[in-house]
Amino acid sequence: MPPENSPPPRVTSVDALRGFVMLLMVAECLELPKVARQFPDDPIWQQIQFHTTHVEWVGCSLHDLIQPAFSFLVGAAMVFSLARRQVSGEPFWKSLLHAGWRAAFLVAWGVVMRSFHTPRTNFTFEDTLSQIGLGYLPLFLIAQLRPRWWWVALVVLLVGYWGAFALYPLPPEGFDYAAVKAADPQYQHDGLAAHWNKNSNAAWAFDTWFLNLFPRWKAGTVDGRSVLVPNPFTHNAGGYSTLSFIPTLGTMLLGLIAGGWLKAGGRWKPVLWCGVAGAVGLAAGRLLGDLGICPVVKRIWTPSWVLFSGGWCFLLLAGFHALSDGIGYRGWTYPLRVIGANSILIYTLADSPVSSFVPDQVFKHLPGGWLAAWSKEYWWPLVRGGVWMGLAWLLLWWLYRKRVFVRV
Repeated sequence: MPPENSPPPRVTSVDALRGFVMLLMVAECLELPKVARQFPDDPIWQQIQFHTTHVEWVGCSLHDLIQPAFSFLVGAAMVFSLARRQVSGEPFWKSLLHAGWRAAFLVAWGVVMRSFHTPRTNFTFEDTLSQIGLGYLPLFLIAQLRPRWWWVALVVLLVGYWGAFALYPLPPEGFDYAAVKAADPQYQHDGLAAHWNKNSNAAWAFDTWFLNLFPRWKAGTVDGRSVLVPNPFTHNAGGYSTLSFIPTLGTMLLGLIAGGWLKAGGRWKPVLWCGVAGAVGLAAGRLLGDLGICPVVKRIWTPSWVLFSGGWCFLLLAGFHALSDGIGYRGWTYPLRVIGANSILIYTLADSPVSSFVPDQVFKHLPGGWLAAWSKEYWWPLVRGGVWMGLAWLLLWWLYRKRVFVRV
């Protein structure tokens, strides 16, 4: 047992699970869906394709769990971060300033990430980092309360957000769903569930006002010249929205609760509690969706999605904790901990132009004409992505050995 006034030890399961989540995200560079399309009759490849892409609207794939798991772990890690700051004697005002700075940086860096491939700053706030940043300061403040108030905050947040959508009026007769990329029947539901239809809901209405407060441009042509022309926001092609940060805060609160169980100690009690919470979350989220009370939609982060995806996050944490901190077998977690230790860095690298630039430059100088010939085969994305992932891991490993961690 650590001394009473010592900071809590790092929890291997949290570090390993964070690395696993980032590995799933980085694996996008393998372009597995592109490879899978070459095998339309192979059930295994079709499952790989499904679980390495986002579902269009209702439902969930493994790929859809990356963002909620990352957000969930932010909440779990905050429990230990605050405990370390309290043990060090840091005053509240200093912790508050740090939380505010971190929130602002995450929001801003998310905007930068979404602007890598645009001619001007793309003021949009649905990026994972921006969503976490918008909810980070409220999470910090709620974390100062007793754990029972965490549950109260979660219930109030989910019920309130559900009510805001349920009370928002449905579109008028003749609404042009095609103009907002929502004409496909899979985006259209009847009854109460219609209040969460794509690009015709409360969050979409908010963004048609809020995002147009910022300068918006796109490439255009005037008199044969390439220029930037105004580009008013009318819809997000994927249906994503700024206000999703509110239910994302709910996901982080679930992580905060899980972190509290982990900090309380014990080898198997956290596994039990997370396992029970996971089963309840999955059942509750699925039931709300099946009854038409609230569809399970990741893209607008419905309250039922918070419960359903949170259930999977609890179960993943329970499994990782049982294998590493419960049984005590931690050797297998090392490659994942190397990735998780610099999660912000690898997130940035994976979503930046570097992820596609580095492999091509490396391959250009390798001997053997077979590389150029094979590059036309459908296996090439696996080779190119695999080399990039290997180089990225070696960089992270070198930083890990040097104890260099990019943190905010």
